[in-house]
This record gives sequence, structure tokens and C-alpha cells, in this order.
Amino acid sequence: MRLRSAFVALSLIAVSIAAAVSVAAVAADRAQPAAAALADAPSPVPLLWKVSDADNEIYLLGSFHMLKPSDYPLSKDVDGAFDDAETVVFELSPEEMSSPALGMAMGQAALRRDGTTLDSELPAPVAEKLRAWNEANAASLQKIGLAPQVFQMFEPWFVGLTISIVEMNKLGLDPAIGLDMHLSDRARKASKPTLGLEQGSEQIAVFDGMGKDEQLQFLEESLNEADDATVEIEKLHGAWRRGDATALWNGMAAEMRTQYPALYRRINVARNDAWVPKLQRMLDGETRDDTLVVVGALHLLGDDGVVEKLRAKGYTVERICSACAAD
Repeated sequence: MRLRSAFVALSLIAVSIAAAVSVAAVAADRAQPAAAALADAPSPVPLLWKVSDADNEIYLLGSFHMLKPSDYPLSKDVDGAFDDAETVVFELSPEEMSSPALGMAMGQAALRRDGTTLDSELPAPVAEKLRAWNEANAASLQKIGLAPQVFQMFEPWFVGLTISIVEMNKLGLDPAIGLDMHLSDRARKASKPTLGLEQGSEQIAVFDGMGKDEQLQFLEESLNEADDATVEIEKLHGAWRRGDATALWNGMAAEMRTQYPALYRRINVARNDAWVPKLQRMLDGETRDDTLVVVGALHLLGDDGVVEKLRAKGYTVERICSACAAD
């Protein structure tokens, strides 16, 4: 059974960690998007909701963790939410996202500790595909400080993640200019306080906690994806640019929820459930400060998403989208 879209989605979700790791070095020599140079490019339609009670508002913005220079400038709706917010909140705090310690922790979690090599648990066809991919991508691996033989030291989930991000980068998608990183830098320049909804160790545990079968499937799909990555990745990126919540949900989550319910609950539902009380405290607090919350788009979509969970708590919820019909 082909589960490529589910595992492409898994790679995109993981970029919130990987952008802080050496994988981001693939694009380190690229400049931040220049708004003036891209002034004629159409802005993406944002996945942006406003949640409010009697005296406070939070804006929920769905991120795509890897973007292209042509995805900037952002919509005026996003600019308005950013300007209105006193605080900007991300999955991880900007300080942790930029900390070398996070990359070290991720590498340590992924190390094999039983004295075996990666090839020892791979089916022969997968091991051969990995060798071929390593040979074809030696230059890209060198840019992030990895030699192909180093993969033998790591668990399949880490290798699959690295392969996926290298492939996405070939399409011009860059974690260094993903929405999270861009708005983090913008918040710093505007002297706006920033926070994280969770710790990096919690995100790493989501992936390190994958079962062996899940890990091997992830690695195999990452290698298969390398053959025709453009189709699935560009489809998801295009849906994000259009602000198409239904297409993005179908592409990122529907298959994962059906075929890998435990993984889906761990990577999406459990984290959403942990975030909702924190968002409620922002709304119910005594201050009248408003907050912009930037998380992966998946976390805002569907019945399991933060948007519907907050609506069910009785808050007023409206989509902010000047370019589309009211949702």
C-alpha cells in the first residue's frame, strides 16, 4: 500500500525541529526573501483564524515550515494580525529553535545504541536504494556536514527525515525562510515577546517513539519520494498557498489518520490537546493583550484541530481571509 502523502506530511511536520538542526545548512547561503524584489508576486492566502472572548483575541496562523522566496510578501491579513499582537507564539520558542543544543539532542536521540548498523535492519532493496541515493546526493550531504556512511549510525526515522528535507530543498523549499523562521525574525526586530507551546524534547520524542515498522516505512517512502517528490510536495505547497484547508487536510492528515491512527494521535491529536489549555489561558487571562500563534497548518485543520477544539469551548471563531469567502 502506497502511503506517500502521509509520510511527506510527516516530513513537513518535522521541519519545525529540523530547521534548527544542521539540515537547515543546505540553504544557509541563501538570503532572506526581499519584499521589494518580490513585490509583484501574489501573496499566499492565509490559513488564519481569530479566536476571541469578551476582552482578548488570539490569531491562529497555519504555517508551512519550508517556503520559497516567491511565497513572500505575506498577505495583509497576516501583517494585520502580527501588528495587532503583543506576543507571538510558536511550536518551539525562537531561542530553542536556534539553539545548537536542540540539534545535538535530536542527533543523540537518533543514534543506534545496540552496536548494529542501519543496513542490518533494512530489506536488501531498501538498502540498495539508500546506497544509490547517497551516491547521487553526496554534495548535498556534505553541505550539512554528513558523509553517507554516517547514516549507518542512526535510526531509520532520522535518515528518512534527512532524505526528505534534502529532496524538498531541491524544489526550492527552504526551512530558513519557512513561515515560523520568518515571523520569529520579524518579532525579534519588532521587539515583540515570543514563546513556545512545547519543548524540543517533546517534538523529538514524537519521532523517536515511532515503532520499527513505522520507521522503516518512513525511510522507504522517503527514498521512493526522491524519484518523484515534486508531485506530492508541490501539491501540498500549492494547497497552502491557496489557503485551501480541505485539500491540505486531505493531503496531510486523512490518510495518516486512517492508516496510522496511533502515529496520527501522537503527532497531531495529543499535541493539540496539550496546546488548547495553554491557548485558553491566553484568552482567559486578566491582561487584554492579543497573541499571534503560528503552528503547522495541520494542527488547525479538521475536527481534531485547535480551531474546532476552541470553538467547542464556546469561544467566538472566525476565519480572517480577505481573499476568500467567509468560512
